[in-house]
Parts: sequence; structure tokens; C-alpha cells
Amino acid sequence: MANRRVVPAALASVLAAAVFFGLGSYLGARPSSDGGEHYAALRAEIELLRKRDSLTTAGTAGRLGAAFDSLDAATRADLVADVKRQLQTEMGLLPVTLLRERRESFVELYSHDDKGGSSYGTAGYLGNGYFITVKHGVVALGQEGLADPRRITSIKLNYRGDMLNARIVDVGDARVEVDPGDWAIVKVKETVDLPALNVNLAFPFDFADPIFRLGNDYSKGIILGTGYIGQRTPNKLVTCLTDGHPGVSGGGVLSQDGDLVGIPVGRMQGDYRFSFILPLREEMFRKVEHLAAN
Repeated sequence: MANRRVVPAALASVLAAAVFFGLGSYLGARPSSDGGEHYAALRAEIELLRKRDSLTTAGTAGRLGAAFDSLDAATRADLVADVKRQLQTEMGLLPVTLLRERRESFVELYSHDDKGGSSYGTAGYLGNGYFITVKHGVVALGQEGLADPRRITSIKLNYRGDMLNARIVDVGDARVEVDPGDWAIVKVKETVDLPALNVNLAFPFDFADPIFRLGNDYSKGIILGTGYIGQRTPNKLVTCLTDGHPGVSGGGVLSQDGDLVGIPVGRMQGDYRFSFILPLREEMFRKVEHLAAN
């Protein structure tokens, strides 16, 4: 979001230690015959993180007018080429027709505050006008104690070129970004013709499970990313090796069956490839009418 609040260093250190110990032990114990490119990538990622002096997290909602547009032509071309390589490697795990259908279930989300700031993220369609997203995309977090706190004044969803006003129906209890309570349900009054996502509350998030991420990368529309599950963290999030570019917060994490199993909420500070997922749970849908949850 426009104003970023960092998770306290102590929490980040505990989280990082748990990630390193759990993943390192698991990888070290596995026979080489069970390995693969994704295991090698996970090992490399862990070693890189171990060498860092400080580990903090950040949300992945973006600030308008920044990020992708500011990249030079060569950097932008390298980024696009890297995404294409990942897709060519991983996309065969899920039928292209299903990926295209699931993409239609996500929309770009834009919010504006009373200080003139604007941010962007993603929202996934649940049916009957309801969308799921992140709390830090629709509520100004980290404002406690400020004399003049920032306040979100409008939330808009890009529905096929039309900007629809959305209202908040329910939110989690998060006070900061990248938190188990960092979720929100919003609703539009207009009738929208979008395929509703199939919600799966029972996905196990096993180590190295492949996942698919759909989100509003750099405010350039809904883009596909792929990756692998790491492990559950002490604060009930899940680590994953997939890109956490600005704008993907609130997007969808899909299983190989195409079910919605979680939402991206953040990334490791300074590392766009080490991300955090918020697994779906029943309380998120307590105010959503007629949702068929597994």
C-alpha cells in the first residue's frame, strides 16, 4: 500500500529461523533421487536468505506510478523473459483452458485515500457480487497513534474496463500487513458475469507442492505466476517460492485442480521470489452468501 509498515524484527527473525530449520532439515534428509529443479531452487533460496543480516516482510500491494514503469528497457525485457521461462516449465501441470478460465475470476483492485494516495492489488470472485482480497488493500493499516491517520475513501474494481465501486463486507483482525488476519471481503452492487472460484479449505500445503498464482502484477493486468510450497510458519502463513511482485496481494493461489486455496499477502523484504500465502479458512466466508466451500 502507499504507506508500508514493516513486521517487527523479532517476529521476522522467529519466522525466518523456522523456515530455515524446517526446510533445511527436510531437504537435507531427502534422497537425491527424489530431488529435482524445484528442490535445487529451494535450497539456493534458503542459502541466500541465511546470508542476510536482517529479514523483514512487506505486503505486495503496489503504489501507482512506480515499479514496472520505472524499469529500463533491458531490465523490463529480462523480467518478461524470466516469466516466460517459468511458464514454459510449469504450465503443463494445469490445462491451459483451465488457467484461462481461472484468470477470468480475478480483477484489478484500486483504492484511494484522503491524502491523495492510490494503491493497487487484486481481488478474486466468489459469486453473488462478493470478492476476496487482502485487508491492507482496502484498509489503511498501521495508523494507530498518528495525529492525522490516513483513511481509504474509495475502493474500485476493474470489471472489463468499467470501474465498479466496492464496499467492505468483512475483514480480518490484522493491524499490520503480512498477517493471518490480513484478509477482506468486498462486494459490488452491480451484476457481474464472472466465473466464481471453487474454494478449497482442505488443501494440505505440503512441501514442494506446485501452485499457480494469479495477480495484478505491477498494475499491468492479471498475470500468471508459478512456484512451490515451502512450509507453514509459526504465525499460520505459508512460505512459497514464487514471485511476489507489487499488485499481487489479494490475488489467487490455485492448486493443480484449479481450486482457490489461498491468497498472496506479502514477500520477504528485498526478495520478490520468496513469498507468503494466507491459507483460506472458514471464518473468511462467514458473511458470504451461498458459497459452496469444500
